[in-house]
Amino acid sequence: MPAPYPELLRVAFVPGVTPGKWERIWRERRPRGRLDLIPMHQDAALAALTEGTAHMALLRDAAADETWHAIALYREAPVVVAPKGSLVAGLDSVSLADLASLDDVVVLPVDLIGGDAADAVELVGANVGVAVMPQSVARATSRKDVVARPLTDGAETGISLVWPTVGGHPLVDEFIGIVRGRTANSSR
Repeated sequence: MPAPYPELLRVAFVPGVTPGKWERIWRERRPRGRLDLIPMHQDAALAALTEGTAHMALLRDAAADETWHAIALYREAPVVVAPKGSLVAGLDSVSLADLASLDDVVVLPVDLIGGDAADAVELVGANVGVAVMPQSVARATSRKDVVARPLTDGAETGISLVWPTVGGHPLVDEFIGIVRGRTANSSR
């Protein structure tokens, strides 16, 4: 008799990623199966993949290599998060040259891979400076005392679905199909 089919898939995801749509589709297709979505910073999500405590992860700027499969899903535009009453807040969009020309504006370092963007936004709200981050992260950490403006010439980030090249979970292909928009009756 074959081994029982595993009904639990654990997927880590980084700040700013909102996997709710994919979770809803998973639950419609697998009503008895479980999908655990685990919010983590990038370094913790990679560690969870390595340790096997997560089967897949939605990561920022990850590429396939000999250890990981990766499917690029979408790109994110950067924004500048600034205090509501600041000079930056008065602009429709901001360039790197604009930021450099504002002598009194401090660009706070934000390590979105392992850090906490909410801490950076709190400092911005306290009028300490501005922060550059992906638009989805700014949206997830928004506050009434800050605004986000598009950074016209900043580097985009990409979101990828990542999983191990060896010893993959049996439900990986099903989740990939959902993320890629395949229907339940798709032959792939």
